[in-house]
Amino acid sequence: MYRRAFGVLTAVAIAVAAAGCGDSGGDGDSVSVSLITKNSTNPFFVTMQQGAKDTAKTEGVELTLAAGKEDGDEQTQVQAIEDAIARGDKGILITTNGPGVNPAIKKARDAGLYVIALDTPPDPPDTVDITFATDNFQAGELIGKWTASQLAGKPAAIAMLDLFNDKIVSVDYNRDQGFLTGMGIPTGDKKKNGDEAKAGSYSGGAYQIVCNEPTTGAEDGGRTAMERCLAKNPAINVVYTINEPAAVGAHKALEAAGVKDALIVSIDGGCDGVQQVKDGVIAATSQQYPVKMAELGVKAIKELATGGKKPAVTDGKDFFDTGVALVTDKTATGVESIDSTKGAELCWGKS
Repeated sequence: MYRRAFGVLTAVAIAVAAAGCGDSGGDGDSVSVSLITKNSTNPFFVTMQQGAKDTAKTEGVELTLAAGKEDGDEQTQVQAIEDAIARGDKGILITTNGPGVNPAIKKARDAGLYVIALDTPPDPPDTVDITFATDNFQAGELIGKWTASQLAGKPAAIAMLDLFNDKIVSVDYNRDQGFLTGMGIPTGDKKKNGDEAKAGSYSGGAYQIVCNEPTTGAEDGGRTAMERCLAKNPAINVVYTINEPAAVGAHKALEAAGVKDALIVSIDGGCDGVQQVKDGVIAATSQQYPVKMAELGVKAIKELATGGKKPAVTDGKDFFDTGVALVTDKTATGVESIDSTKGAELCWGKS
């Protein structure tokens, strides 16, 4: 299961002092950093936490971990930021749960902390000093182009299984809009899900968008969302999912309904997800690299705290792009991809 628990989790945000105390430089002062993730159950964030721990130990950084209770929990993240300020941390790494966290980030920066976003660029991007993240629009665009190619001109009845419907988060709308753009479907407001035309033509033929349903990025949310979509149209043959846990839930709903030929596409690239591609549950997924994000973040704050220079964004982008690769065992002309064997070599969240 994608959404399996990693140890016993408390009902509140985890805040544990992690590995690695040591001198950060010649002045004898240690560098302390907080990593604040969206939650501590999704394998993506568990992997990110471990990557940060390993890098902190190597770099001699004091690391504190904190997390929201679930995706979208802004208040617990705000409290974790307040705690980092009170501790006198040099910097914060955060996968933000939404715009409600922005004022606390500003407070931290005003207090002299360097704040780096990981995975999810805030809105606006200059809320933080820099972001290390997947190009989420490109990740969505890759699975969209691949899907259009696989359909080979057949009509597309599409279910859009997003993250939220009650808040605006960049990772949500960028993946959604990227997928539609890859399919060749015109979008409306680039920062809003669900305002595109519900029917029309994609790059290969006719399309209908059956639904836009929130999943909160969870397996049970994906299953419930898919059930709602099937109630509207049992002939859905394309399912876009915000992440692989949601994709697994969608697959279970489709299986229960007896739907066998729907293409499920997703974004994450965890080891379980790559196995699902190999097993034919997920047709294609865009793989991202959370350990790289964590390593870059810890090292950047260490360097800044010891007199180094600020990291720079990727040319032409307002963030540092940590890379993405399409994983599928069915290639598509004009869409670069790797197969599940290669994806397994690069995946994260190994058991």
